[in-house]
Amino acid sequence: MYASPAPDGSEDCILVLQGGGALGAYQAGVFESLVKAELQPSWIAGISIGAINAALIAGNPADRRVERLREFWDLLSSLQPEPAFVMPPVLRELANNAGASQAMLFGVPGFFTPRFPPAPLQARGSAAAISYYDTSLLAHTLERLVDFDRLNSGAMRLSVGAVNVRSGNFQYFDTARQRIDARHIMASGALPPGFPPVEIDGEHYWDGGLVSNTPLQYVLDQPCRSGRRTVFQVDLFCATGALPTDLAEAVEREKDIRYSSRTRLNTTHALDRQLIAHTAQRLIAKLPPALRDDPDLQALARVHGEGAVDIVHLIYRSKHYETQAKDYEFSRLSMREHWQSGRADMARTLHHPRWRERDHKSTGVRVFDLTANSPTIKQTKTP
Repeated sequence: MYASPAPDGSEDCILVLQGGGALGAYQAGVFESLVKAELQPSWIAGISIGAINAALIAGNPADRRVERLREFWDLLSSLQPEPAFVMPPVLRELANNAGASQAMLFGVPGFFTPRFPPAPLQARGSAAAISYYDTSLLAHTLERLVDFDRLNSGAMRLSVGAVNVRSGNFQYFDTARQRIDARHIMASGALPPGFPPVEIDGEHYWDGGLVSNTPLQYVLDQPCRSGRRTVFQVDLFCATGALPTDLAEAVEREKDIRYSSRTRLNTTHALDRQLIAHTAQRLIAKLPPALRDDPDLQALARVHGEGAVDIVHLIYRSKHYETQAKDYEFSRLSMREHWQSGRADMARTLHHPRWRERDHKSTGVRVFDLTANSPTIKQTKTP
């Protein structure tokens, strides 16, 4: 039997989705297990492919969300059907690389197509001159699969991150503050130089992963309605890994580190900030009243803690036959494997004794990683 975030439903349930291209099917599997456990988030935040998955969820009724996710991922993987036989690992690696090459050369259905003529032959200053692919297919796919009136209705909050090309500043588009349409979702996933920037209100935006591949810090910085929140953080790149043995493995390892590090930074920052905030409050309580109006002490008192937060960390861990091209290898077989891995990891987490038997009244920040070989819980200690 599954366990809900809180027995009485008195806390915010938030889903945070990292960027990672073709690996995003893992997030769809995670969400399917959440639905099976009757855990519908009240807020979803995403970057890149995480923003697309988030829009598919927030922009559909509860009973159609998994169906829409499956329709989207079946479309993207439709050019590379599953083989009729089980391939050995060596052959599977070759097939994965061939699938990634096919996506690079011919594009992905419902997502992007290569430009012709190619970017170097396009007019200088045009969107076509600064990107290899045309993403107009994705605009049509989003308009067909996402009900943007529902997405903006307030029933489920949606936040997606992108980077302003001119200023380099990170910006979040949030249904709590503005109306979101297909442009905002596409901007969050406009990774250069593959995809063109997306224009919104006179400014142009690229993929949010250029600054941070996870929206976790943004979520933690926002006020909490209930005073307690559970954040399901779904990452597509694993920070830990073996020392590479050849150049291809070095490229893959570099990509994993680059796109996963912000999650580690943000969770560590949340734990440290919580500890500092509570330590400051204890120190202030010990001081005589005459010192409590000191400006330096007042500044210290304003250090913000996170309240009560459980961060449930789910990380896609690559198969040994996957390569650095795993984030743009859209074969049907890989898509189904990623989906199944997400579904299994979420189910395992929700069934895990450390999750089911946790103290619902605890304060501070706790980080649960229960799908690794050695499940862990990190937490701050507060009185």
